Amino acid sequence: MPNHPVTIQQLECGDGKPLLFIAGPCVIESDELVMSVAGRLAEIASETGCQIVFKSSFDKANRTSLESFRGPGLEAGVEILSRVKQVTGLPVTTDIHAPDQADPAAEICNILQIPAFLARQTDLIQAAAIAAKRHGGVVNVKKPQFIAPEDCEHIVQKCEESGCSDILLTERGTTFGYGRLVNDMRAIPIMKNLGPPVVFDATHSVQTPGGKTTGGQRKMVAPLARAAVACGADAVFFETHPNPDAAMSDGPNMIPLDELPALIKQLTSLRSIVNEMIQP
Repeated sequence: MPNHPVTIQQLECGDGKPLLFIAGPCVIESDELVMSVAGRLAEIASETGCQIVFKSSFDKANRTSLESFRGPGLEAGVEILSRVKQVTGLPVTTDIHAPDQADPAAEICNILQIPAFLARQTDLIQAAAIAAKRHGGVVNVKKPQFIAPEDCEHIVQKCEESGCSDILLTERGTTFGYGRLVNDMRAIPIMKNLGPPVVFDATHSVQTPGGKTTGGQRKMVAPLARAAVACGADAVFFETHPNPDAAMSDGPNMIPLDELPALIKQLTSLRSIVNEMIQP
């Protein structure tokens, strides 16, 4: 069985534990931006006592348009994430898109994230699981928009059979027609029943896919996150930026950084109530 709770550096994620937050700008736009956001997130963690993992992508390889900004690449990106870890003390995560990226990323990153569109790529899952096990990390796999939550069982099996029992599963919405994602909150308890802690991706759940660049409904992030925590999500994933409207990727879905502390406090309080309700 997968480990539950899962330990991420000094943090714990799972039933009965405080809520975990995974947050940061969608893509590494610059060293300055990343260090500024990470510094503020470290302050928020200290001020509120909450658990935060810093996230940013070194390469957005699944962009719709060739003209879209992708990031600095693996080598430069991992170097920046290493600095975040050293300076702030926060655990870090990033997404990988190819098997040969797994080990270099796992040397630095506490969590290797598998994008939803790639979650059925067996070679990628195996490489991430092997690398995470080697370096003492965790694999976080996003449920594809096109599969049922119970079918994540096969993802969990691939990770475990590759030697990694430290697994997170992420719910990020389900395709409903063209240009629309919906959240069936039943997915959270269904996925938790498979063993791993479950993350709710509040950013990508509010995407409106289609066109040259993906749109989103930022105002829906908070209500969906509250619903997910009430349904038992062990962690919440937010992308955040000082000025989302000027962000190079996923701006319409991101929460302004200065609005994040209030939402974190709301969700932390809600998690405490949920934990009290489910105690034996």
